[in-house]
Amino acid sequence: MRLSYLAYSFSLTIMYFSLVLLLPIPVAISFHEIHAIFPFLITAAFALMISVTIKKLVSGISEIKSINDIKKSEGLCVVTFSWIFASILAAMPYLFFGIKPIDALFEATSGITATGATVFQHFNYPHALFFWRSFTQWLGGMGIIVLFIAILPQFAIAGRQMFFAEAPGPTEDKFTPRIKNTAAALWKIYAGLTIIDFFLLKIYGMSWFDSVCYAFSSISGGGLSPSSDSMIGYSFPILWITTFFMFFAGSSFNLQYKAWIRLNPLVLFKNEEFRAYFNVILIVGILLSVSLFFNMNYDFVSSITHAFFNISALVSSTGYCSADYTQWDYTSKLLIFAIMLFGSCASSAGGGIKVIRWLLIFKIMKTEMTKILHPKAVCNIKIGSYSVSKEIIDQTLMFVAFYFAILAFSAFIIAIIEQNTTIGLTGAVSAIGNIGPGFGKIGPLGSFEPLHWSTKFILIFDMLIGRLELIPFLVLFQKDFWVLKK
Repeated sequence: MRLSYLAYSFSLTIMYFSLVLLLPIPVAISFHEIHAIFPFLITAAFALMISVTIKKLVSGISEIKSINDIKKSEGLCVVTFSWIFASILAAMPYLFFGIKPIDALFEATSGITATGATVFQHFNYPHALFFWRSFTQWLGGMGIIVLFIAILPQFAIAGRQMFFAEAPGPTEDKFTPRIKNTAAALWKIYAGLTIIDFFLLKIYGMSWFDSVCYAFSSISGGGLSPSSDSMIGYSFPILWITTFFMFFAGSSFNLQYKAWIRLNPLVLFKNEEFRAYFNVILIVGILLSVSLFFNMNYDFVSSITHAFFNISALVSSTGYCSADYTQWDYTSKLLIFAIMLFGSCASSAGGGIKVIRWLLIFKIMKTEMTKILHPKAVCNIKIGSYSVSKEIIDQTLMFVAFYFAILAFSAFIIAIIEQNTTIGLTGAVSAIGNIGPGFGKIGPLGSFEPLHWSTKFILIFDMLIGRLELIPFLVLFQKDFWVLKK
């Protein structure tokens, strides 16, 4: 890897991130929270100073005119460390409001990875901080690097390696000839849904500030709320509006773009992954509705509303709640936990293993069972009308194996540290799946603040791994990856 290319890319991303840090300042001014201006101003200046320092210290940066020939390993490195630096910089404003360093880093990482786990135990903070908390989710939901590829000329061509490093999937789903145009198209759909969500929430009674925060959080699959009660107490129309947008946050933005271009929503149902995603939500939602109706004595409308809201929140990894589901009956909680392991669609804002990988796993299992009965059979695994290569099958198996290995290891260590199996298991599932809440004291109305600092560090690590879908982090453990050149 070439150090000058890495330094150039880092300096660019940090410099533009410093501009993002200024966005909460107008919010602070509008709410007359003058004391809330300085944390963001100081952090932005610090980030800019880091960017300038990198340019000064690393030789050869001034000679770089473009990074169009950036290598895959370099792209993986830039993406991984950009997310780490972004989490650290995003954490700095929290420190000015009396939040401990490990808690600030946890909250910032939870936001930037659109996880939605929180250490907040009270909500007596300035509006500017809540805006920043929500905006980091929105920025991270689609991807920091994807945004920079869409708007920065320096990444117009070189962005290909970083685009697929930040949003890896079993296949490369590029639907325009230039990766810059693909990134721009994704952000147009993302921003458009956010604006529509904002206006609908505002029409149905939310304040403009809450509408902004909830729109950012819903579309990003984040789930951090400006209220300690998440979405408990809101009217059914608002819950259904949020359910709708959480559903689309967890479905492929690539597919949504194609449906929009063709002005045909039926395009969505021609996609095998979307059909599986839709059917799972429908089936589990119906089962949970029945459970709530008979076991929790909810009325018909309430059981359907709360069932589909909470299922959509968890499958899209948003993590909102319309009720404290940890108080529900065993059957309902079991359905809730099962859906946490499912995940959303590829190329979405949601987390988890992803629906397409589950489809591939089941098709691989079916193929292997067929070969047991018919050893000479030639089986071709397909997703839709496309044949899946052996390379993709191997990558999928590796991903799932590492995913559950990291999940199991994290759960085991956390359970030992906290002396609580529920926190260990659901905390690890929640963090690596970027879901947010777990069960027990880290449930939807709970807080991660009482956990041991080492537990928080493990969960921060898991959140980053889950958001980048393992691959960039696994590469860091390869010795060859760290061979640097000027």
